[in-house]
Amino acid sequence: MRATTTDERTWWKRPGLGIVEGRLTIAGRDAEEMARERGTPIFVYDLERAREQAEALRGAFEAADVPATVRYALKAQREPGFLRFLRRRAPFVGLDVCSPGELEWALEHGWGPDEISYTGTNLSDRDLARILPTGCHLNVDLLSQLERVGRAAPGRTIGIRVNPRAGATHAGGGESAYAGSKPTKFGIYPERLLDAVAIARRYDLTIDTVHVHSGYLYFDDSLDAVEEVIRRVALATSSLIEAGCPIAEVNTGGGLGVPFRPSDTPLDLAAWAGIMARHLAPLGVTVATEPGEFIAKQSGVHLAEVVTVEDRDGSTFVGLDTGWNVLCEHFVYRIPFYPILCRAAGAAPVRDVTFSGHINEGPDLFAEDHPFPEVTEGDIVALPNVGAYNASMTSMHCMREPAAAVLLEDRV
Repeated sequence: MRATTTDERTWWKRPGLGIVEGRLTIAGRDAEEMARERGTPIFVYDLERAREQAEALRGAFEAADVPATVRYALKAQREPGFLRFLRRRAPFVGLDVCSPGELEWALEHGWGPDEISYTGTNLSDRDLARILPTGCHLNVDLLSQLERVGRAAPGRTIGIRVNPRAGATHAGGGESAYAGSKPTKFGIYPERLLDAVAIARRYDLTIDTVHVHSGYLYFDDSLDAVEEVIRRVALATSSLIEAGCPIAEVNTGGGLGVPFRPSDTPLDLAAWAGIMARHLAPLGVTVATEPGEFIAKQSGVHLAEVVTVEDRDGSTFVGLDTGWNVLCEHFVYRIPFYPILCRAAGAAPVRDVTFSGHINEGPDLFAEDHPFPEVTEGDIVALPNVGAYNASMTSMHCMREPAAAVLLEDRV
C-alpha cells in the first residue's frame, strides 16, 4: 500500500463537500450525523452544486459568444425535489428525455413542451402515440424510425441524430459505445443523410435539428476527439442545409466529465465552448447541450453503515447496509467508487479493504483492495459523486428497497 499525502486522500473536496475538524461535511452539515438521524442507506444531495454546474455551462457559452440552450438529461436524476430546485433556481435549463415515461414526468414536474427535447431510440407505435400529442420536439435516430414517424405524423417538424463514427470518453481515444469505428445502434451515418432527406420529403417532414451523442465523461485530454466529432457534425449539418433543411439547432449531446478519480481535473469549459464556436457558430445555429452527469453527478453522496468487518483469507471485507440495486453505476458503466470514512475523512489508510454490499450476489463489490483508515462496525461510509445514474436506475433486486433521499437546498 503506497503512502499518500492528505491532499491526495482528499482529492474529492469541492464547494459543498469538505472536512471540518476531520469529519466529512455535505453542504456544511456533518455527514455522519445526517446518517444517524435519517437512517441508512441514504442519498444526500447538495442541490447548490447542480445549480453551480448549470450556471458554469451557461457562462461558458456566453463567454464564447455562442447562442446556446442547456437541457438537463432527465435519465441521470429524476428525484422530484431535485427537479423542483432546478426549475426554480436555474429556470434557463430545459430537459432532454428519452422515453414516454420521462416525457410525462417532465411535463408533470413543471417543464413545457417547448422546453423539452425527446431523443430516444427504437420507438414503437405505442411510444409515438404518447409522444406526438404532447408537441415536444422529437429527434429520430434511424432511417426506419424516420419512416415510422412520417407515417404517424406527416407534416411534423423533427430532428435527426447523426452518427459521426467518432466519440470521446474518459478512457481516451476516439471511440465510444455511441459512435466509433464499430457500428452502433445510434444515429444516421453521414452517407445516408440524403436518404433521410428523401424520406422526410415523402412525408412532408421538416428537419430543423441535428443531434449527436458526442461522448461520455470526457476530460481535457479528449478535447481533440470532441473537436473531431463536432467537425464531422458541422459537415453533416452543412450538407443538410445545402439539401434545403432549415437547421436551427445542433444538439451536441452530453458527456462532459466531472472529476470522479484522484487523477481527474475539471474540464476546461472555455476550451470546450471554443470548439463549438469554431465549428458551429459559422452555421448560424443555436448550440444545445444536454448534460446529465455534469449537472447531477457531484451533487450526490451515498451514506451507508458498516455492518461487517472481517478477515477472509488475508483480505479484509467491509460489508455495508447498501447494495448494487441502488448503486449500479459502477457495475453498468465501470465507474470506480472511492469510499470515505465520515468520522475521519482525511485520515491515512492503514490497510487495503474490499467493500461489499448486502445483495446476495458475488459481484456486489463497490471497491476492491482499496486503501482505507481503521474501520469498525457501526462506522458511516460515504461514496461521493453518485448524484447521477444511481438512484435513477434503482432496482428491487432481492427485494431490497430504494434508498431514501435528503435534499439540501442551501449550505451552512
